[in-house]
Amino acid sequence: MKANRWILFIFTGLLILNLGCKSNKLPLQKTSDTSFEHTQIVTDSLYQSKQQINIIKLQSNPDDNYEIDFGYSNSALKTTSYFGKSEDALAAINGNFFNMDEGGSVSYLEINDSIINPSLDPDLKWGITDSIINGAIIIYKDEKVDIHPKRSGEFYYNSKKEKAVMFTGPLLIQNAKKSNLFDSKFVSDRHPRTCLCKTEESILFVTIDGRSANAQGMNLYELQDFLLNIGCLDAINLDGGGSTTMWIHNKGIVNHPSDKSGERPVANILLIRKKEENTP
Repeated sequence: MKANRWILFIFTGLLILNLGCKSNKLPLQKTSDTSFEHTQIVTDSLYQSKQQINIIKLQSNPDDNYEIDFGYSNSALKTTSYFGKSEDALAAINGNFFNMDEGGSVSYLEINDSIINPSLDPDLKWGITDSIINGAIIIYKDEKVDIHPKRSGEFYYNSKKEKAVMFTGPLLIQNAKKSNLFDSKFVSDRHPRTCLCKTEESILFVTIDGRSANAQGMNLYELQDFLLNIGCLDAINLDGGGSTTMWIHNKGIVNHPSDKSGERPVANILLIRKKEENTP
């Protein structure tokens, strides 16, 4: 970790360390048996840079009132906010990498035992190498969420334990240790970033703004350090850059997408929705 004067910031039992940070804790929903919170961090000195960070915290107990799911389009690209509204979500972040010409994910996406998109050949336009796409987000049928090194699409298709599978990456943290990252500008340059991570008790949606005078973004080494400092045990990168978006019901887009045109249309999202009550 780079030397900084750090200030301790309590984020509902989670320790967020950041330097000279102005923070605004914005509870979105809280009940007696679960919590769902949004926190925004604005600092001008984290990693000697200006940063704007948004974090959504959801307790990971599958018996809670909320669930994580994927929203997607197999053809036309849609904005994260459009997906969130159409899926009746409480919150959403953009998903994995996608074909900007024809739409659809460029890496394996499976939902309810159906293959929505196979992985695109890395040699084709918009194809992504395995050095980047080396992990998977797994949503099991009991609603548990895991982050793992990916196995083959065939493995997940033949397995009936998963409700949904999304390939993305690179993996950032596994078992509270930094994953090895390959040497490239994608890793070492600062960009807007979107990621998913798990702590001991929570699942976090995280966006890092960038490419602006007010937010420089993070490289993946800095992102690894930051996620470890907020308690992440497992973490994975999603599509970033102009795609990075966080949307919350009744608040709208809470980060600052970097494209001059505003929110970028994407192929899929990760969302949080309230579970449907079981009727007798």
